[in-house]
Amino acid sequence: MATTGRPPRAPDWDALYATAETQAGHFTLAQARACGYSPQLLQKHLARKRIERVRRGIYHLAHFPRTENEELVALWLWSDQQGVFSHETSLALQDLSDVLPATVHMTVPEAWRKRRLRIPDGLVLHHADLAKRSRTWLEVVPLTAPLQVLTECIDAHVAPDLIAHALQQARRRGLISSKEAARLSKRLKDAHCEPS
Repeated sequence: MATTGRPPRAPDWDALYATAETQAGHFTLAQARACGYSPQLLQKHLARKRIERVRRGIYHLAHFPRTENEELVALWLWSDQQGVFSHETSLALQDLSDVLPATVHMTVPEAWRKRRLRIPDGLVLHHADLAKRSRTWLEVVPLTAPLQVLTECIDAHVAPDLIAHALQQARRRGLISSKEAARLSKRLKDAHCEPS
């Protein structure tokens, strides 16, 4: 009987480690397969406590140092690395707000509206196609850049005092220009004006 396709790749721990190292010690089932690890072999490593399951299809190297925001890494991997942390989550991560949001906000591509997803508990999805200039990075995860996050929070009707404080912080730290700050202040005022 003839076989087609390539033979399975031999497990390569160094390749798996190199992948996980850039993701705060995390990796996905698909990434493990690309490094030669079958689900059965991953089960053996789980039993030996060499790796830990973080959520379905996402793992962490057991002895890799923990990071402060590693739960965000797992959520980013859940989004196939397409999600961008946004709204109140991005404000908090950039120290533009002292308020810690009760949920994690992530913006995913517009095409995801058609997907049927099992969204992890505590995650709120927003849909938009973000330009590269609208993104920045915190360690290994992407988040919306200051101008973008202020705009999306105004549009989402986040508490005006929270946005005003964030606007002041962003301007004071040079994250947005005075012209951008003035435009955002006007937008904030217009968004929260009482109808006459």
